[in-house]
Amino acid sequence: MQNARNFMHAQFDNSGAPARRLALAKIIREQNVGRQSELVAMLRKHGHIATQSSVSRDLRELGVAKLGHRYVLPEDGAPIKEDFSTLKQFVRSLQTAGTNLTVLKTTIGAAQSVAVAIDTARWSEVIGTISGDDTIFIATAGAREQQKLGERLGALFGL
Repeated sequence: MQNARNFMHAQFDNSGAPARRLALAKIIREQNVGRQSELVAMLRKHGHIATQSSVSRDLRELGVAKLGHRYVLPEDGAPIKEDFSTLKQFVRSLQTAGTNLTVLKTTIGAAQSVAVAIDTARWSEVIGTISGDDTIFIATAGAREQQKLGERLGALFGL
């Protein structure tokens, strides 16, 4: 029973997150890595507790984007700006699913970068995003917010 308790504590102990994030940033800065499973393995090799979900959260927290087939850190000291012009080329379509979910389709590998930009913008109508490889689910509080989001995305991405 004690081993199970220790295992559960190790799996969900977030006290090592700051150190893990520093190590993650160092790995991304120094190596070409394109898969979360590789990052998990490298972090574990350096003695950090890491899972795919913890690495995913860390990547989002650090503002990491995927450029081509590798992860990249945001430029140091770069101001956060609401410039979506460089991302426009990657966005393919927009659809709604019900009154609270907007689905944005991107080229393969671009969804995370677009989702991070949307999250970073902190638009009032967006509750949160979930991104895959080429699809982003954007949650809104209701139909009115979904309408506002659709208009905003349409204007930004020419949809």
